[in-house]
Amino acid sequence: MTETRHRRATVLTTGLVVIAVALAGAALLSLAVGARDIPFGTVMHALANPDSGARDDLIITQSRIPRTFVGLLAGAAFGLAGTLIQGVTRNPLADPGILGVNAGAGLFVVIAISLFGVTTLTGYVWFGFAGAAITSVLVYTIGSIGRGGATPIKLALAGAAVTAALTSFTTAVLLTDVDTFDQFRFWQVGSLANRGSDVVVQSLPFLLAGALLAFASARALNALALGDDVATSFGQNVLVARLIAGLAIVLLCGTATSMAGPIVFIGLMIPHVARAITGPDHRWMLPYSMLLAPLLLLLADVLGRVVARPGEVQVGIVTAIIGAPVFVILARRRRLAEL
Repeated sequence: MTETRHRRATVLTTGLVVIAVALAGAALLSLAVGARDIPFGTVMHALANPDSGARDDLIITQSRIPRTFVGLLAGAAFGLAGTLIQGVTRNPLADPGILGVNAGAGLFVVIAISLFGVTTLTGYVWFGFAGAAITSVLVYTIGSIGRGGATPIKLALAGAAVTAALTSFTTAVLLTDVDTFDQFRFWQVGSLANRGSDVVVQSLPFLLAGALLAFASARALNALALGDDVATSFGQNVLVARLIAGLAIVLLCGTATSMAGPIVFIGLMIPHVARAITGPDHRWMLPYSMLLAPLLLLLADVLGRVVARPGEVQVGIVTAIIGAPVFVILARRRRLAEL
């Protein structure tokens, strides 16, 4: 048994290394490909010894490096958050929007634009994060009312209800304020473009804290997957476990949504891919999701830049095109399994 576990750990570790190498390749591709293709040799030179007067070097250092870092960080955050949400709710069709994160962040971004005149992504980050955090707490509070506390079904229903209400408020503001709508729509579609290094620096502490909490929740999620009663018999405090995982979700998904907009389906698809490779053990699912999600996000971003030259298709649209049929397939399989 010990030898089998050791062999499995070796295989899974090797898989992580392979995905990490592929992710590095995707990051390099993100630096080289765009409306203006740049040779890989020039990219490497710009990384090692940038020339402030060279046009290609300026494109790489001022635009594509921050964009790539946003893709890496936001992708990893969406992957971890999606895995956590599916683990906490025990719902394989759940994604970060189920706790109202996207709706809360969107409403607060609209408030920032309409009432406070915020026009920069740096300002959006703070308002979006606050909206995601407050909404998640509200959903958990509502889901905890009544017998049994915050069960997966009650959390999902509370998230759907709060999301519908917040979306209505957001739409009402946008319909009465054309200027706010014009600014908000660029954030709402989900994109990695025009993100500066200041957004990365401000978001990094929240993402690191969320990642640490996520990995600290791995064993508890394994126990919760067996049901609350079984988890309690194993010595897990179910309430504390859900609170820690919930805080990680708020930090990860709230910050990532603020950085890149509500990019859909990443948090839904990636946990299923990771689970197919690792099995249901969250100690392995979480690191796999953390690497697979930014790999998909960067490749989708590169694809969006290539298909509509000299313009580009926002990455949120590309992931939606990829993710919609995947969601239909997953929902159909789940329905068939229940028959």
